[in-house]
Formats: sequence, structure tokens, C-alpha cells
Amino acid sequence: MNRKSVFSHGDIPLTVIKGVGPQLVGKLEKLGIHSLQGLLLHFPFRYQDRTRITPLSQLQLHQEAVIEGEIKACDIVFGKRRSLLCRLQDKTGVISLRFFHFSMAQKNQLQPGVQLRCFGEVRRGRQGLELYHPEYTIIGRGEASSPESNYQPESTLTPVYPVTEGLQQNRLRKIINQAFDYIKKDKSREVFPDHLLLKPRGMSAVDDWVACLDAIHHPPDLEHMNAIREGTHPLQQHLVFEELLAHHFALLKARKKIQRHDAFFVHEQENETKSFIHTLPFRLTAAQRRVNEEIYADLKKNTPMLRLVQGDVGCGKTLVAAMAVEKILQSGFQAALMAPTELLAEQHYLNFSQWFDQSGFSCLLLTGSTSASARKQVLEALANRQACIVIGTHALFQEGVKFAQLALVIIDEQHRFGVHQRLLLNQKGEHQGKVPHQLVMTATPIPRTLAMSVYADLDYSVIDEMPDGRKPVNTLLIEKHRRQEVIERVAAVCSDHRQVYWVCTLIEASENLQCQAAENTYRELSDNLKAIRVGLVHGRMKTAEKNSVMEDFKNGKIHLLVATTVIEVGVDVANASLMVIENPERLGLAQLHQLRGRVGRGSEQSHCILLYENPLSEYSKARLSIMRETCDGFRIAEEDLRLRGPGEVLGTRQTGEIRFRMADLQRDGWMLNEVKRLAVKYEERHPEVIPLLIDRWLSGSEKFVNA
Repeated sequence: MNRKSVFSHGDIPLTVIKGVGPQLVGKLEKLGIHSLQGLLLHFPFRYQDRTRITPLSQLQLHQEAVIEGEIKACDIVFGKRRSLLCRLQDKTGVISLRFFHFSMAQKNQLQPGVQLRCFGEVRRGRQGLELYHPEYTIIGRGEASSPESNYQPESTLTPVYPVTEGLQQNRLRKIINQAFDYIKKDKSREVFPDHLLLKPRGMSAVDDWVACLDAIHHPPDLEHMNAIREGTHPLQQHLVFEELLAHHFALLKARKKIQRHDAFFVHEQENETKSFIHTLPFRLTAAQRRVNEEIYADLKKNTPMLRLVQGDVGCGKTLVAAMAVEKILQSGFQAALMAPTELLAEQHYLNFSQWFDQSGFSCLLLTGSTSASARKQVLEALANRQACIVIGTHALFQEGVKFAQLALVIIDEQHRFGVHQRLLLNQKGEHQGKVPHQLVMTATPIPRTLAMSVYADLDYSVIDEMPDGRKPVNTLLIEKHRRQEVIERVAAVCSDHRQVYWVCTLIEASENLQCQAAENTYRELSDNLKAIRVGLVHGRMKTAEKNSVMEDFKNGKIHLLVATTVIEVGVDVANASLMVIENPERLGLAQLHQLRGRVGRGSEQSHCILLYENPLSEYSKARLSIMRETCDGFRIAEEDLRLRGPGEVLGTRQTGEIRFRMADLQRDGWMLNEVKRLAVKYEERHPEVIPLLIDRWLSGSEKFVNA
């Protein structure tokens, strides 16, 4: 019976490799490599082709190539830097080899008439094409070896790995090759028999995991390399599928750990909920009602709710969260809402206070700027079983924060936090075997392929309807040299008793960045628009000062607000109908969409001016064109994913610090349905496989492996 090699726990130490001692282990651990298995899963990020010799006449600038020839001259030359310059000739042409660091022994070795084989990058030099410090081997006349002669002909493409200080490419290649030799000789490891092999639909069967790895580390030719780059290599696809499956299992494991506990019991309270809704000055959308019902169904269960609520900017997610909080408070429990910034936390605090204070429930605020006396009052309220909602930032994680009966945790703008932070806040609410319900919200639309993978531990709700009367924001691209026209338009809007945001990407001026700083822009606009009251908000202001400016803007006392991206989320001023964003080419699509969402919240037609700096790259042009074409956050998210890839769209925090080694969610998203299908099969029939896969691919992410 064919058997497939697999490592069960990655427990083979690095020191089994000859020459790997404590010092080298420390360097490898900086790369996240802790075992022999980790070495094999440390993949190349590119390859060098050392499999063929290129005639000198066919060399191109910046090409990496192997060449052969005879040394015709070799001399020390002087200039800005002393160097050893050799002229190498073959039957088709001549090239220079330049060494800035050399010994006299090396000079004496590289004499005219010596035949060399070299590898290096072709550059432009003073006398034509040159190779700087090429790796070389003497192949004729003398045959003597040299300490610098480390080039050997290759039968496969040569991998180039991520390295760290003190660990060179050649050394790491040798260590990884030794790991392959060890694994191929070691027959005592645990194995999967045939009936446990992964057999995804639409993919070819593979029965040798080590062969899959070997294909990635040592592709035989450019055709295989191109297949790997495009994600079409069948052995690579097997590894990708395994990694996606392991990631899926890890998130489900975290979910199961939470749901092994009981949840706080939420009473039936339709009358109270309807009463709360009837106090609102507007009607709920059908989408809000649907998601509210999904949440309420979760809250009435004995198991903790784990739900993601996703919706575009301005769709009313906060109100849906407030209705969930109302159910918790009516049942006599506590709720916590965590926001990524103090400004957003403060905005939530003001809104929730208006909704709940008249009902007799306390709304508390806890951020890094909360005074010692106010913090003491918050902690006492939380510890005294008082039914309340506390809104805060990362300060909610602080050691002294203890809840008496935390029944609901709400995480706003989930893309700013990691999975482990979400779990940590949940653990704070554990009480006598019960854990809080968990509601995760994001106004950054996430493509379905990413949501299926990154949020596999959460149920999924979408608010796909905007409130009545909202008009799409009209977006214009205007070049920076027309700045004065934009200022005149701002003046016209303010004179019509409407308000304007002017967003800058910096707080203070910088010589290195071509953008106007908020403080400079504030002074400029104040000088140009004497009749208009201009305000300034940025992240370095004190909380009280920042709140005062924001309150004046909300109340119409400030007509033009100059701000940094601190206003990206949470600011809701219906009278603001124009936003100017300077240097939009410096921001991501999701962030631009969030900023634009601060206008268009009233019945007036709103506009967003993207004031860009020429020349724009083709990439920047494509991104800004998308902003002009659509206000659909989900389409923008898909385009952002296509242009930037999942790592940039999500950021490392979004994935909870799990970094994919091989998978690319945009390229490999077609596998996710099959991942879910096989995951169910393995849970039912072969649960022993699950910890093996999690350990293999996520052994460096202890928060998930040990969940």
C-alpha cells in the first residue's frame, strides 16, 4: 500500500542537521523556523536560473545568468573605489567582472587564460556590461579551488529564500537540502494511509507530500516555475489546499472551544424591543430587520453567538448592534463594545447614551485617555453587576478590567483587530462556565472568498440595503494644480449653509512626502476663507479638544473641518455634503471608501473631490478610476483585492497574525467550497487528521493551535 509521509507534530529539532547549533537555531527562529518541518515549509519567494549557460552576446541588462569564458585581462583599477576588473570573453562577446572586495590571492588566481563559469546580475558599467562580485568556478587551466568559488552547476532552478541577518542564502539552501535528505531517509514518522489522503474535486490526486515540497523548492525548469507563479502547478495546488483546510480547521477549533461553554440566557422581550425601535426618528430597513432577527435567534440559544455583521458605509450597523445591546440590558446583563480608535469609541458613546440613558441604563466610556477617577467609577460599575454597556478601545483588555456578567461583546471595525484580540476580550467575560455572545461588525466590505476563509469561525450576516433617501456620492478626480478652484467650490458650499470635510494624510509637514499637512492646510484655508469658520482635528490632539471641535462641527458652528484620516469611521454629520481628499493616491481603496462615506448621509446630493498629484502610476490611475465609477463598497472591495491582494486588503491584523505560507485567497478562492466539503468529511470520519494538519501549517501560531 502506498503511503504518504507526513509530520505529526513538527517535533524533529533543527539540531539533527549537521552543523546546526544553538547560534544558528536562534537565527532560524527569527524566520519563524522552529523544527525540521518548519524548514521545509519556508518557501522561496523567487528563483534563479542556473541551469543553462547564456552566450555573452545574448545578455540583457538586469538579467541573472550563468556565463562561461576565458579571462583576457585582470587588473586593479583606481577611481572613487579601488576594484579588481577582469575582462571575460567567449566566442560571442566580452563582459567585465568587477570585485570591490578582493584579496591578492584572488587577483593572482584570476590570471589571463583561466577559464571561468560565473553567475551574477548583469549591470551597466563604465566599459559596457558588468557582473559585480559574481559567484564563479574555475573550470580550466589550473583547476585550483578558491574560498570565493562557491558556484556549482545546477540541475534545477535555484531557490531564493527570505533570510535574516547573519544567515546567507547559500547556507540556508544547504540546510534546507539537508532537511530533505533527512526526511527522505527517515521512514519512522507517522503516515497517512491511502484512505486518508486528501482527494479534492477538480484536482489531481497526490500521494507524496515531500514530493510536493520538493517541486516548490526545486522546480526543474522555467515552465514549472511559471506554473508555480500562476498557481496552476498540481503539486503546489495540493499544498495550497492543505493550508486552506488547516486554516479552516483552526478557526473552527477556536469556535468550538467557545461554544463548549454555555451562554447567558436572554429573555423573550419582543415588547421592549419594539418600544426601543418606536423611539427612533426613522424606519428600519428590511435588511436591518432581517439581521436583527438573525441576531435575536442567536441570543436565545444556550450556545454563544459568534456572528459577523457586514455592511457598506452608512447602512445602519450601529443601530443593529444597539438593538442587540437592548436585549442584553433588559435581561439584566452587561455588554461591551470595542472600537479601534478613541474618536470612534467616543462617537459610539454619544449615540448609545442618547438611546439608553432615558431607559435607565448606564453607558460607560473607557479609553486610554480616561482619567483615573473616571476609570475607577467604570471599573466599580462593571464589578457591581450593574446592567450597563461599556464602550472603549484596547483599554478594555487591561488587566484591572473585570466584568460581573458580560453577556455580549461587540467588536466594531473588525479589520483593525486580530482574531486573538477578539478571543481575549471574550475570555474576560467568562463567568461560572458561561461566556459572552460575540458580535463582530465591519463597514469595510470583504469579498466573499476572504470572508469564507478568514471568518470561518463566524456566522455571516449582510446588511445589503441603504436607508431611504440616500443618494450615491458623486466623485470627481481633480489635479492638484486646480487647487484654487476647489477652494472656491468649498466657499460656495459653505455659503449655502452646508458643511465640508478637507482630509489630509499627514499631521505635520514632511520634506519626504508630497502632500499637504493638515496643520498647513488649516492655516492656508483659514487665510483664504475669512468668512468661514474652519476647524482642525487630528490624532495628536487631546481628547477634550478633539471632542469640542467635533461637537462644534456636528452642531454647525464649524463650516469646514480639516482633518486627518482619524475621521475615517464613526463621524455622522448629515449636513456635510462635500469632502475633499488630498493625495488620495496614498490611501487604499477601502480607506478612501470609508472616508467618502462621511458625506451623503443627508437628503442633499453630496460630492467627493479626490485632489491628486501628477504624475500618477497606472496602478494609482486604476484605483482612483474605480472610486469615480462606483459607490458600491462590495465592488470596491473586490477590485481592491484584485489590485492589491488579500495581504494588503486585510493586513496582518485582519488574519489574526496567521500568514499564509502558500495560499493566495484571490488566486485560490475557487478551492474554498471544496475545503468546506472535505472539512465536514474529515470531522465525521477522520478527526485524528485535524490536529496533524493544524500543527503542520500553523505551528507558529500558538494562539490557534492551542485554542
